[in-house]
Amino acid sequence: MAVSYDKLWKLLIDRKMNKTQLCEKARISTNAMARLGRNEDVRVQVLARICLELGCSMDEIVEILPDNKRKGIYEQ
Repeated sequence: MAVSYDKLWKLLIDRKMNKTQLCEKARISTNAMARLGRNEDVRVQVLARICLELGCSMDEIVEILPDNKRKGIYEQ
């Protein structure tokens, strides 16, 4: 199972907010942000802080992908 945070990046663009600003406002570490940028697993607490800051739900910032779908490319 893979995760994608593409929805989060689109939401940040819509809100005219950059990653550094989100780190500061949501009080998350730069390490957590780096993991998000690599579509790696992060703690639920990190996602919850982001959601609280942005006023959204988790399904608005993260997408669970099937095993055969990685970064928008289907393996055959």
